[in-house]
Amino acid sequence: MEYSSSEDEELVGDFIDAEDNTGTENIDQGTGVMASQVHGDDPCTGSMPPVIGNELLIAADVVGKNDEPRMGMEFESDAAARAFYNAYALCFGFGIRVARSRSERRKGVEVLVMKRFVCLKEGHHKKKPVEPSNKKKRKRLSIRDGCPAMMEVVRRGPDKWVITKLVLEHTHVIVSADRAREVQLRRLSGKFQEHENQLQELRRNVFGDTNAQGLFNYFKKMQSENSSFFFSTQVDSKNCVSNAVWVDARARMAYTYFGDAVYFDTTYSRNENMLPFAAFTGVNHHGDTVVFGCVLILDRTESSYGWIFETWLTAMDNRLPFSFTTDEGKGIAAAVAKVFPQCFHRLCRWRILSRCKKRLTDVCTRFPGLHDELKRCVNGCDTVAVFDMFWGSILDKYGLRDDNWLQSLYEIRDKWVPAYLTSSFFAELSLTHRGETVSRFYRNNFSSRVSLNTFISRFDQYIDSLYASEAQKDITSFSPEQFPKTDTVLEKQARSIYTRAAFETFQLELVEAMQHYAVKVQDGSYMKYYVERGGDPPTRHIVFYNVAEKKAWCECCRFAFSAILCRHVLSVFLVAGVIMLPEPCITKRWTKKAKTGPELFGLNVGNGSGSADTVVSRYNDLVRDAIKCAEKGAVSAGAFRVAKEVLHKAFMEIRGLGEKLNKDALHSASSR
Repeated sequence: MEYSSSEDEELVGDFIDAEDNTGTENIDQGTGVMASQVHGDDPCTGSMPPVIGNELLIAADVVGKNDEPRMGMEFESDAAARAFYNAYALCFGFGIRVARSRSERRKGVEVLVMKRFVCLKEGHHKKKPVEPSNKKKRKRLSIRDGCPAMMEVVRRGPDKWVITKLVLEHTHVIVSADRAREVQLRRLSGKFQEHENQLQELRRNVFGDTNAQGLFNYFKKMQSENSSFFFSTQVDSKNCVSNAVWVDARARMAYTYFGDAVYFDTTYSRNENMLPFAAFTGVNHHGDTVVFGCVLILDRTESSYGWIFETWLTAMDNRLPFSFTTDEGKGIAAAVAKVFPQCFHRLCRWRILSRCKKRLTDVCTRFPGLHDELKRCVNGCDTVAVFDMFWGSILDKYGLRDDNWLQSLYEIRDKWVPAYLTSSFFAELSLTHRGETVSRFYRNNFSSRVSLNTFISRFDQYIDSLYASEAQKDITSFSPEQFPKTDTVLEKQARSIYTRAAFETFQLELVEAMQHYAVKVQDGSYMKYYVERGGDPPTRHIVFYNVAEKKAWCECCRFAFSAILCRHVLSVFLVAGVIMLPEPCITKRWTKKAKTGPELFGLNVGNGSGSADTVVSRYNDLVRDAIKCAEKGAVSAGAFRVAKEVLHKAFMEIRGLGEKLNKDALHSASSR
C-alpha cells in the first residue's frame, strides 16, 4: 500500500516536524525570473521534539567527508538512510520530508519496503474543499513549487536498504550550509525563542492582521502591468514572510548604465519606529539618486542578508558592481563577502560621521567644533599621510587618544576614509557634499504608523518623481546654460560632453588647477611632475603622464574614485599643452550620452545561461530598448506621437511575421 505522510516532514535548520498546511489557502508566490525562496528559520513553536541538533551536526560533518548520495548506496535501515539524507540536506541548506512509503505483507506481517524522501518544496499546493463559514480564515503561503529533488530507498534484505531513485537538482535557490548551521547553533545557544518573538512582533507591526496579503496583491498588480517586474519572497517554516525583494523594469534598465557603484541603504535600522525597508540605490549621470530595487527586511541575520543580495543580483542578470557600500554590521559584512567577493565593500562614511555626536556626546558638548573638524579631516584629506597627520592632531587636541570608538574607526579606515579608497569607483562627484538620498526622503516621510500599502504607494510616487527629474535634466543638459570661467578649450569641450552636474565638478577642478603649478622632474615614457600650491600648509602631489597612451595618474586617485579628472592632472595638462581631453580621461557614465547604447560594467557571475540565443535574454534586450523609447517619447507631445507610431508599426510587422510563420508551419504539416 502507498500513502503520503504530512506528519513526517522535517525542516533542516530547525530539526522539528513541520506542519503540511494542506488545509490552508495558498497565496501564489510569483516572480518573472525565479521562484520564491523557502527560509527554514522559524519553527512552529509548541511542537518541539527533544533537541537532536548535535547528532545532526555530527552527521553533517560525516557527510562533508564522504560522497553525496548516489545510486546503489546502501544503509542498515530506513532510519539510517533518512539520517544520512537529513544531514546531506543540512550541509546544502534545504528541508526534507517523507513523501511516500510502501509496505508489503510478508508472512502475515506488514513490512516497510520503500521510503521516498523529498525536498520540502516538492509538489504543488492542492486546495481542499472548504465548507461555507462566516469565520474568516487566515491565508498562508505555500512553499511548494514542484522541486524534483528526492532520494528513494528500497529494502533488499533484513539490514540492507539501497538507493534506487535519486534526483539531486533543485528548481529553486537553496540556502547555504552556513545558513543551516547558523540556525541550529542559535537554537542550541538558547537565543532562538527570543529571535522568534522579535520576528513575530515585527510582522504584526508591518502587516497587521493581513499576513502580507497586501504586499502580494501589490506584486501581482505590478507584474500584470509589466511582466518584467521581478519579485521574490523568503518565508519561514510557518509560511510567514521573512524578507522580500522587488525590482521593476526601469530599475533593471537603469542598472545597466549606472550600476557600477551601488549603495545598500538601511536607514530604517537607526530608528525602531521606521518600517523595515531598505533600497539598493546608485547615482545617475546627473549625480542624482536612482533606485535599483526595494527590500522588506524582517529577519536581520547574516543568512537573510545573503539571500537578499543573491536574489537582487539574480534580478540584475548576475552582473556585479565595482563597489558596494553599506552600513556597518557583522551580518551585512559577512553576506557581502560571500555574495560580492569581487566587489570593493565600502562602509558609508556619512553614516559613520553622523554617529559622532551620539558617540562623543560629552566632548561635542564641550567642543562644538569637533564634529566639523572630523568631517574636514575625513573628506578634505586626499592622501594617506595628510589624513593620518590631521587625525592624530584632532585626537591630541581634544584628548581622545584613548577613545575606543575612534580607535575602532581608525582600525578600519581603509573601509571608509576616501584617502584610503584608491582602488575602486564610487560615483561621487563631491566629497564634501552629499546629494539628496532615499534615506533622507525616508526619514522625513515615513514611520511605523504608516501602513505598508501607503508606504509602497508613496515610495512609488517618489521613484516616479526621480525618473521625471532625470528626464527633465536630460533635456536641459543640451542647453548652453553653463557659463565658462576660463578661456580654455578643455572647458569648452567638457561643457559639450558632460551633464551639468559633472561639468560643474570638472569646472571647479579646472579653476583650482590654475592655482597650482606643475614642474616636470623626470622624463621617460611616464613623465613625473610635482604639482604644488602655496598656502599654510603648502601642498605637493605627484602626477605621472604618458604622452603616447594619453594617460595620467595622480597620487590623490581622484579619477579612480569619481571618474572626474583632478586639479593636479589638469594642471599638468595645462603645462604640457594638452588642448583636448584625451579619450581615456572621459568616462561615459557622466556624459550626456550615458544612456545611449549598451553599457556593461563589472563582472558577470552568471552561469552563461544569458546568451543571446535564449528567449529570456532576447526578451530583456527588447525591454531595455522599449524603455529607451518610452523615456525619449515622453518628453514632449510630438515625441510621444512619433514613439507611438513607430511602436505600432513595429508591433504590426512582428505580428504579421508571426502569422506568416504559423501559416507556413500549418502548410508544411498538411503536405506531409
